[in-house]
Amino acid sequence: MIFASNATDALNLVIQGAVKPGGHVVSSQLEHNSVLRPLHHLRGKGLIDYDLVPFDVQGFIDPDDVARAIRPETDFVLLTHASNALGTIQPVEAIGSLCRERGIPLIIDTAQSAGVVPINISDWGVSAMAFTGHKSLLGPTGIGGLILSRGFEVQSTRFGGTGIDSQELTHTQTYPHRLEAGTINFLGVLGLMAGLDYLAAQGMEGILEKERALARRLWEGLAELGKVKLYGADRMDRRLGVILANVEGMIPADVAAILDGDFGIATRAGLHCAPLVHHLLGTGRTGGVRFSLGPFNTSEDIDRVLEAMAKICATR
Repeated sequence: MIFASNATDALNLVIQGAVKPGGHVVSSQLEHNSVLRPLHHLRGKGLIDYDLVPFDVQGFIDPDDVARAIRPETDFVLLTHASNALGTIQPVEAIGSLCRERGIPLIIDTAQSAGVVPINISDWGVSAMAFTGHKSLLGPTGIGGLILSRGFEVQSTRFGGTGIDSQELTHTQTYPHRLEAGTINFLGVLGLMAGLDYLAAQGMEGILEKERALARRLWEGLAELGKVKLYGADRMDRRLGVILANVEGMIPADVAAILDGDFGIATRAGLHCAPLVHHLLGTGRTGGVRFSLGPFNTSEDIDRVLEAMAKICATR
């Protein structure tokens, strides 16, 4: 267990520490820029190559596409567990099984799923899992981490004080200090612990069930408005409480601004740091409006959103 600043930080640690010169990575077009940009940077330096498998109209990766993309020089497969733009939960268990059969490490980005969806890295054959604390783990910003399976080697890419082996000029290779150079965010760790305590007391399954019920209510209500375009799967058992939508004839940023300024409803408009998702959806220029539900939302919140969206649609 290695602490980092966030999922982006953790992903950079594992990507840059696990690739080999001349190596190859399999990832997907669902990924966040925290994956796409490090891979693009390394390929630009001539160090690696990578392939991005597509997703279908429902927002899911096909494990067979992952299998076909694996090469003899593939260092690892790196995929999001749940899309931050579409909310779709990917078939990580099936992908982990095929990776294990081929002896290829699987790394998953759980920024959206950790804390709300059960994750079993041992049974799924996951070699590394990156997470952030400030989303469903209910911690503060600036804390995240990386969980590694035994035997999966990640080399140091940062060097500095660790509090041990101080007489050596070579950075220690013991874990977790190998990847934790300098003083970690102890206050962030304490805040993350408080979030974990809350999740343990409430029960993660109950939180997920509640969020999915609210998401279903929101999805069905938006679909009834007629002028709202919804993206991704309508099966709530395969997604999180994240819904991407657009109002016909309106720029997403304008919709979000009206929701915020006129109705006090916070959403996120734009590309959501997932440009390839929006490119394939045909929303690459302006993106969409993302509604993100959490454990503290209520059915009344959903009613307010639907009333506001109905008024916005009535102006079109």
